Amino acid sequence: MFATTIKKAISMKRLLPVSCTAFAILLSAAAQAAAPGISGSTINLTAAPAYLSQPDGLSVYSWGYGCTGGALPSGSTFVPVTTTTPFCTTMQVPGPTLVVTEGQSVTVTLTNNLPASAGNTSILFPGFIVSATGGVAGLLTQEAAPGATVSYTFTASSPGTRAYYSGTQGDLQVEMGLYGAIIVVPSSAPTNGTCPTHSTAAGLNTAGTALVNGGESDFRLSTTGAAYHLAQSCYDREYLFQFSEMDPNIHAQALAQVTGCAAPGAPTGCHLNVPTEPYHPVYFMINGRSMPDDMDTNYAAQYPHQPYNGNPHMHPGDLTLLRIIGQGRWQHPFHEHGNHVRILARDGNPILAPDGTSLAGPLLFTTTTTPGLAMDGIFYWSGKGLNWDAYGHHAGSSDPLATLTCTPDANGYNTGNALAVNYYEWCQDHNKPMEAKPFGDIGGGGPVTLPQPNLFTNGAWYGGSPYLGPDATVRSAGPTGSTPPSGTIANPPTSEAGFAFMWHSHNEREITTNNIFPGGMLMMMLVDSREFVIDESL
Repeated sequence: MFATTIKKAISMKRLLPVSCTAFAILLSAAAQAAAPGISGSTINLTAAPAYLSQPDGLSVYSWGYGCTGGALPSGSTFVPVTTTTPFCTTMQVPGPTLVVTEGQSVTVTLTNNLPASAGNTSILFPGFIVSATGGVAGLLTQEAAPGATVSYTFTASSPGTRAYYSGTQGDLQVEMGLYGAIIVVPSSAPTNGTCPTHSTAAGLNTAGTALVNGGESDFRLSTTGAAYHLAQSCYDREYLFQFSEMDPNIHAQALAQVTGCAAPGAPTGCHLNVPTEPYHPVYFMINGRSMPDDMDTNYAAQYPHQPYNGNPHMHPGDLTLLRIIGQGRWQHPFHEHGNHVRILARDGNPILAPDGTSLAGPLLFTTTTTPGLAMDGIFYWSGKGLNWDAYGHHAGSSDPLATLTCTPDANGYNTGNALAVNYYEWCQDHNKPMEAKPFGDIGGGGPVTLPQPNLFTNGAWYGGSPYLGPDATVRSAGPTGSTPPSGTIANPPTSEAGFAFMWHSHNEREITTNNIFPGGMLMMMLVDSREFVIDESL
């Protein structure tokens, strides 16, 4: 059952305790900014202490990078530009995501505001040629002494996603939270083709005509529409996921020693000596938060030092770019339900076929997040494999969607019109009604065995209906009418009904918070019909 210690109120979601192995989620109408961060040629960061919130009620003493003075320097901006509620405090975990353009010269100035007993600190930028000024010589790079600064300058030489992290006593400082991400977007369009028009740019209603309130905004960081210089890397929306774990015993010892070194009578030059082995993490985080906190909005006020969430939202057929980084010291086998992920590149290096012009990355069931490794991949959802028409195009329906056609392309998908409500529908299941044999499994001639009304198990976790779209409950007729209607808790039936898939670590312990399920590295991927406008400005 859900643990009573998972006590935080979830402003955007309601979780229903059902059983030890399954739970239901009803989707809300809000989405979140895709890959939020800061952009600029000159970025001032500080390393400072603060406390991180965990769903079991514990606040964990940590260190992190943040904006000097809690504000962006002149010339820097929050991205995407449509983000409406951004902030950058003096410490956050992960550190601010740095978004720069290929070829751009970037200078990052770091001020060490950690406790004096923590000693020096620094930043490494793997994958770039870095020159450092100021500071003192360290083992791996120039370091900032307590209260001092050091500057790092590099050219963003190639596109892709990479990590940055402390190069000083990494076993302790990275564990304490000194890490972040860099996203380099291409400076020009792909060389072997062009990206199509943003496929979600026009919202549609059930009759297939434009929505009154207009289409969706474009929240991609890349103005070219591609992650790299190849057309196979074109995408419609993007999300950044940084995976890490935390051993609270290490953090508690660091706090105790910091406190002791600052106490009256402490010896001059008192320094931390925190053992980092044996290592027993009990908190497992996506973007600095554990489930269910990771499903709240980006920049939610209740997480002043954990501004980024993990809550992907898409339409069927959207090419969704996943930027994934392993920021801890453990490997995390993360599984994206609904489809495999086609890997484009690792650490900003595209995986190319022998011809050198086409991508040849693997198709992964789990994206294994190796410590320090970043990868980019494409994910999309189409409804293939459900074995029923997700739009409810069945004979006798009065719904306008019942008149839509599905013309398969060479791969079996409806891709002739990128603005169609059923764009990218799996045509093999078109007009296959769930009502025909609603309780028969595939072997018995039925399309699917529906779960009990209040129990949504593995597979498509849908928000109130077996069909997509704002009038899904109208199309859910006959025996399937026993399923909970959309709008039971969060979804108004006239505006949204979608599917949800649990994305989670395949290491079962890592979907707990301090050994309490659900928690840890777990989030929901939401699929909404294309009539619904996904607003990612929050």
